[in-house]
Amino acid sequence: MLWSALLPSPAGATAPRTEAAQRALATWALQFTPRVALVDEAVLMEVEASVRLFGGKRALRNRVWGEGREVGVTQLAWAPNGLAALALARAGIENGFKRTLDQLLDTLPMATLSATHPHRLTLEHIGCRTLGDVRALPRGGIGRRFDQHLLQALDQAYGHAPEVHEWVALPEHFEERLELMARVEQAPALLFGARRLLLVLSGWLAARRAGVTAFTLKWAHDAMRARAAGEGGEITIGTAEPTRDIEHLCRLLAEHLARVQLLAPVGDLVLVATEVQPLHEVSASLLPDAVRQGEKLGLVLERLSARLGPQRVLRPVLCEDHRPEWMCRWQPAALPLPRQVAPGTGLPQPGFVLPVPLRLLVRDHRPLYQGELVLLLGPQRVEGGWWDRVGDEDRMRNVVRDYWVALSPEAGVVWVFQTRLEEKASWFLHGHFA
Repeated sequence: MLWSALLPSPAGATAPRTEAAQRALATWALQFTPRVALVDEAVLMEVEASVRLFGGKRALRNRVWGEGREVGVTQLAWAPNGLAALALARAGIENGFKRTLDQLLDTLPMATLSATHPHRLTLEHIGCRTLGDVRALPRGGIGRRFDQHLLQALDQAYGHAPEVHEWVALPEHFEERLELMARVEQAPALLFGARRLLLVLSGWLAARRAGVTAFTLKWAHDAMRARAAGEGGEITIGTAEPTRDIEHLCRLLAEHLARVQLLAPVGDLVLVATEVQPLHEVSASLLPDAVRQGEKLGLVLERLSARLGPQRVLRPVLCEDHRPEWMCRWQPAALPLPRQVAPGTGLPQPGFVLPVPLRLLVRDHRPLYQGELVLLLGPQRVEGGWWDRVGDEDRMRNVVRDYWVALSPEAGVVWVFQTRLEEKASWFLHGHFA
């Protein structure tokens, strides 16, 4: 079996803060295995079944230690059972497999095993300093003079008896609080604490096989604040698609916080997952995938929208309309595209359309644009729009046109149309072919 013990930051923390940090660490650890237990001040993980999933022992160790330090892990240890891993972590020893378990544990200080704490003074008076000293005592004498719990803990730590743990249940909803180490006066500086909460959120999402589409960061102002500042504030951030990519969420949050002005110093943060959806992951392939360079387009557009504003990052969307001016509309890039794409006309369409058609001169009934135009293909009749009314004047956007593909001596292939049902037909330039 392969067990890991994680020790959160100890020091000087009050009991409620220590318990909150331990619970947050356990929630984060659930992404690696469903077998997570809270024992004393530590978080224990049984990860034997997860080694292959994360690419081997070395890769799993590097990921746990790399991300764990950001969520408050100060010591990590690996051993064949949970109590042995906890004892090694307390002694500052990470690898519990470099020697036999008996050799490693016998040299550890007696206090690394919690079951010795109630009997510490008595054990010290009879000369016990290490776990090996305690184990060398007669078992019958230990059972009569102390209790069976000490013998049972020794047997479990040395692998001679099975362990029983109560596994941590995955919360149905995510809401995590963090008390900042110092009061923060600038909104961008909140990202340091928020990243720690986002890491816990990422672990919770991984355990649920889900992604977040919206999350809310709340902050509470310091008690010594102006009355007009209020108790705090919050910001809700949405994503175009479900994700648990911690780097993308942090960059997205940083862009929003850059535009926030705090009314008073902040002492506490709360992160809430407001919208969560299942995340369908792609199964691994037998053959190595091609190396992807850079970010996905959707993530880049999402971050640009957060920085510049949603109305300044737009994408074109085809509409079911036969009038060229309204065949395309622009919408914020963060909004999802329509499920059904508008069908094409099947007729030649220019690559560049003028926002306003340009009226052309006519000579001998032939339109002119940088020379006399030669009509190549047409007419393509476009008629309709009486149903489309805009403005306060209830003006109709009705068009009656015959479109032609024409050739200009200087401008190349162009797109022109002739108006119909008028006393004097007019010619207009409406587009250029690339």
